[in-house]
Amino acid sequence: MNMRRSMKKVNFKKDFVVFILTHGRVDNQYTYRSLCEQGYTGRCVFVLDNEDGQVDEYKRRYGADNCYVFDKQEWAKKSDEVVRGDRRAILYARNACFKIAEELGYRYFMELDDDYIDFRWRFGSDCQYLPKTPKIKNLDVVFESMLRYYINTPLTSLTMAQGGDFIGGSSNQMLKQISMKRKAMNTFICSTDRPFEFKGRFNDDVNTYTRLGSRGLLFCCILHCDIQQKSSQSTAGGMTEVYRDTGTYIKSFTSVVVHPSGVVVAMLNSRHKRIHHNVIWEHTAPKILQEKWKK
Repeated sequence: MNMRRSMKKVNFKKDFVVFILTHGRVDNQYTYRSLCEQGYTGRCVFVLDNEDGQVDEYKRRYGADNCYVFDKQEWAKKSDEVVRGDRRAILYARNACFKIAEELGYRYFMELDDDYIDFRWRFGSDCQYLPKTPKIKNLDVVFESMLRYYINTPLTSLTMAQGGDFIGGSSNQMLKQISMKRKAMNTFICSTDRPFEFKGRFNDDVNTYTRLGSRGLLFCCILHCDIQQKSSQSTAGGMTEVYRDTGTYIKSFTSVVVHPSGVVVAMLNSRHKRIHHNVIWEHTAPKILQEKWKK
């Protein structure tokens, strides 16, 4: 069989849109700036909620056609928050994006947070790890390649890696071999015909790929390139104030509540000790049991 002929095709400009999920940060749109500077020329839509007091300013600066305002209270009713509280969470926007994409006429979309300083290469053309990470200059090519791979596989979602995945450099266990990793955070490529639901006001991405991954859905990230983000809680707006109010205790334990067999909490070794989640990877995938266990 000719694999090239059997591959599904996609019109990148027509069928794909980038969503930037943002709240209260009209003056700090790092992701949008990075997209423009690093070669993305497709459509970009700001996903805003009707409780954001800066909606009119977003529309003035970026154009009303490039802003979509969803009903946050309505999506709060539809979303499983796990931990009840106020609606200062990205959860509702994440879940709303599937419906928004349908309304705008797009089959495929990519959900991005608003605080990416830049997008960088982690591996070269020879698949060797790059200690010095050059900026990506052709995001159109990168996104289109990721999208083509996504639509020709049974993946539920595909993401880029994060800068934190490479802490320790070449000694990092993730870099022993360049391969797909069964996790998904931040840069979700999704399809309206492969819907899934994010869960939890806190750690919605971790909750989702561990919970649904354990049921056989495939969430993966590629290591070839990654995102560099602003330091956590360094920019006003978004979920910064929520994390400052609650610390990381509730954030980390939310993932334990959602998937107790696959997530535990531990102390993160940093300058300021804080609780963080640890994923037990062998418990985030289905198991094939021997016939002797059949009832």
